[in-house]
Amino acid sequence: MFSRLIKRFFGGDVAPQAADATAAFVDLNRSAPLRGPAPPAANPRPSEAPATFLCREAVLGRDQRIAGYQFMLREAGHQRVQQRSRRVAHLCAEVLVADLVRADVGRLLGPRLAFIEVPDSFLDHPSLQTLPARQTVLLPRPHADVGAPDLTGVFDQCRRLQGHGFRIALPDPLVVTDYAGFLAHANLLWMEGSGLEVAHDQQLRQLLQTLKATPPALLVRGLDTLDHFRYCFNGGVRYFQGPFVTSRESWEAGVLSPNVTRITALIARLRGDAPTEEITALIKQDAALSMRLLRYINSAAVALPEKVSSIERALLLVGRDKLYRWLILLAYGADEVEGRAAAALETALVRARMLELLGGDRPPRERESLFLVGLLSLADVILQVPLDKALAPLGLDPDIDAVLRGGDGPWRGLLDLAVACERSDGESLEAVAARCGIAPEAASACHLDALNWATELQS
Repeated sequence: MFSRLIKRFFGGDVAPQAADATAAFVDLNRSAPLRGPAPPAANPRPSEAPATFLCREAVLGRDQRIAGYQFMLREAGHQRVQQRSRRVAHLCAEVLVADLVRADVGRLLGPRLAFIEVPDSFLDHPSLQTLPARQTVLLPRPHADVGAPDLTGVFDQCRRLQGHGFRIALPDPLVVTDYAGFLAHANLLWMEGSGLEVAHDQQLRQLLQTLKATPPALLVRGLDTLDHFRYCFNGGVRYFQGPFVTSRESWEAGVLSPNVTRITALIARLRGDAPTEEITALIKQDAALSMRLLRYINSAAVALPEKVSSIERALLLVGRDKLYRWLILLAYGADEVEGRAAAALETALVRARMLELLGGDRPPRERESLFLVGLLSLADVILQVPLDKALAPLGLDPDIDAVLRGGDGPWRGLLDLAVACERSDGESLEAVAARCGIAPEAASACHLDALNWATELQS
């Protein structure tokens, strides 16, 4: 992963323009917004579906790494698909499936899962067969409108889909009691976890007790805080979803590891305009750092015409600005990133690429600043130290530093937009996009493009 990021920092093929996106996401950009250009006639879009944009939210496993994403449609204009007729709900489900197929979601996710919520009467729709079955978890939900299918038919369709490799996640049987009869055959169950300690504590206990005698794993959605997550984790929950993924802790006792400390000390001297001779001597004192610098400078990503064998020559060719960016990146990879920190790193990479794409018409130096804003926006979560300890040694430009510390600045709105794209709250995304003067459909497509980039970077 880091060798590919080095290519990004050393001036490789990273121009943040739509033409550089993969073919799948170029297609998505053209077709995902229903208000956009018409798709090819061979694969028409439902004409009665309301204007929508895609959202996604990370789902973590028990190792606290990203196990998959839930993808969903949100309607523009603060409306809800669930409040529309069953027919419109079907049309929106068809659009969601079509968009994910166009995005080549199987390649996009690799070994991860796509969680997709659909009306229970949609389970027999032929479009579902176009999804990568073994990477797809279907969450059927009842719909209040007329035309509800017979429960026996729903369960028969669930079994049929499971036979094709799909996984079925049913809603909490303590809430949707009609589905309790299929409990033992479901692959997963899911429940809402917002307000857990007040409204759902007893409900979660009851559900976990029920699951002791049955095979399904449990997904809890809407976990707001780390306390919520830890409560569910200790209760044996398998999958976790909600804003807690990027939530901050105090980490007051946290300190940078020795490896990171050495790198940030070098960054501090570099930003303090220390002489090149001093920077060279500091690098030479760290044999591992010297080897990594020479390996990267001689890599195909940098594509130098000559082999470099000395630190002095490497610094001359790299330059202080690129060395600075390289060291910031290296600080993230100085230690093995595990658990929730790994999920935060992936999120930071998506933010970085999205901000770079959103700044595609800006000067190169500003695009690089936008990339750093996204990359460092979760520095404290990744390094698990207080934010000041994570940022202070980096000698960041004032505008970057201000945004990362929660202040205003020229890139505040774009960072807020990237964060809004990580949540399933369509209203928030639409509001932030409006403040930035960007259509929510365009922001959503750009975000998925960034997700594709970050996924390929880590493959």
